Amino acid sequence: MSDLRPIRRALLSVSDKTGLIEFARFLAERNVELLSTGGTCKAIRDAGIPVVEVADHTGFPEMLDGRVKTLHPKVHGGLLGIRGNAEHEAAMAEHGIAPIDLLVVNLYPFEATVAEGAGYDECVENIDIGGPAMIRAASKNHDAVTVVVDVEDYARVMDEMSAHGGATTLSLRKHLAATAYARTGAYDAAISQWFARELGDTFPRRVVVAGELKQNLRYGENPHQQAAFYVNGVQRPGIATAKQLQGKELSYNNLNDTDAAFELAAEFDEPTVAIIKHANPCGVASGADIVSAYKAALACDPVSAFGGIIAINRKLDGATAEEICKLFTEVVIAPEADEAAIAAFAAKKNLRLLVTGGMPDPASAAMTLRNVSGGYLLQSKDNGRVTLDGLKVVTKRAPTEQELKDMLFAFRVCKHVKSNAIIYVKDGCTVGIGAGQMSRVDSSRIAAWKSKEAADAAGLAQAGTVGSVVASDAFFPFADGLLAAAAAGATAIIQPGGSMRDQEVIDAANEKGLAMVFTGMRHFRH
Repeated sequence: MSDLRPIRRALLSVSDKTGLIEFARFLAERNVELLSTGGTCKAIRDAGIPVVEVADHTGFPEMLDGRVKTLHPKVHGGLLGIRGNAEHEAAMAEHGIAPIDLLVVNLYPFEATVAEGAGYDECVENIDIGGPAMIRAASKNHDAVTVVVDVEDYARVMDEMSAHGGATTLSLRKHLAATAYARTGAYDAAISQWFARELGDTFPRRVVVAGELKQNLRYGENPHQQAAFYVNGVQRPGIATAKQLQGKELSYNNLNDTDAAFELAAEFDEPTVAIIKHANPCGVASGADIVSAYKAALACDPVSAFGGIIAINRKLDGATAEEICKLFTEVVIAPEADEAAIAAFAAKKNLRLLVTGGMPDPASAAMTLRNVSGGYLLQSKDNGRVTLDGLKVVTKRAPTEQELKDMLFAFRVCKHVKSNAIIYVKDGCTVGIGAGQMSRVDSSRIAAWKSKEAADAAGLAQAGTVGSVVASDAFFPFADGLLAAAAAGATAIIQPGGSMRDQEVIDAANEKGLAMVFTGMRHFRH
């Protein structure tokens, strides 16, 4: 028995009119009876295509400002009636219910309305009721009914109808039904998330995660893993909104590292460049301009920067692009890029250049989600910031003005380095980074060692850590980490404090003549 189902009657009701007229004309030319509502009906009729108002089809007028128009047995019976079922067909005949073989619906633009900052009442009015109800009905009865919720699927339906004498296959109908249920699920997720935000309910009883496929990736973190990139519809400048101007396809690791780099660069108001390798910064610097910031960031660890990701918080200019071209780089991301920069990168065929149109707000109330076995961990984004007024001097010597400035810079970078994190900074530039070690003292030593290695390679007389400040993302549990920093030449320390051995650490700092401040805030990043 063939699974082909001919389309003889279609109901079209769309907010997004893209491709509507072409699709409607295609259907009409194949003698498909068209039913429609409101603005969709008017658009089809104005194009000279025969169409029947749903109100005329049901014999029941639209009412309540259009809230009730498709919620009618002649609509839902036409979608839900099982073809070939004698009882269903008898009931449909008795009540004058004609089968509807194709449903084309895209929903009221609730997500776009929220993104535009509309008021509460306007958002509520853009919650579609009839659309999701019809979509779910048609999807349930996919054995007979074709349902389309995305304009990009019009072509698939037209191709099948052309190939099969006006009919569609069960395979297509199943795929379209799956897409349709995912759409209504994502729609309800957006509504529930909006309500939670409006109510100030950070952790509601149920959390629904939804996303729209942006890109199928070649593989995941490793070639044996599958991966894809989904976006959640939140219009926050960043990797999800980025436009790729050139270069080969982005990989899973590229996307992850680029996001980490751009979020770090967004932390600073001054012209700043962040260079990331394996989700950790290997160089961060602020400067009078982007090109000087880039050179300083690169100097922190030029070996690790090879094949890294570069994020810039200003328009990318030609001079900076020329400098970047001297190094093998995977991705460069910036809010904008001028013509000179684009031209400079043109010869680097594989280098990906991304522009986002803006910088993300580092203080945004975003949430982060992590998968664990059998569930998820949900938390607010680490948007905590320590200010000068929040620092507590705990040593005999108070920091100098420059040390305080560098301390705040270093502690802000700390937030973006895997724990245990130790950051050495001098004159607004990282000069040593120790990341992801099980022991904090090891992070101190590794950062100092890498700083000395970079200095030796550059022919400098001493490591950049000499005369630097050092930041720790969490308290020093023992004095050994502080002593390692002192041995590397650091003169001042910023850390959260809160250890049972704080006094031991303070005493060690005083003995070495170091200045130290407590922040009262830690920045674990796991």
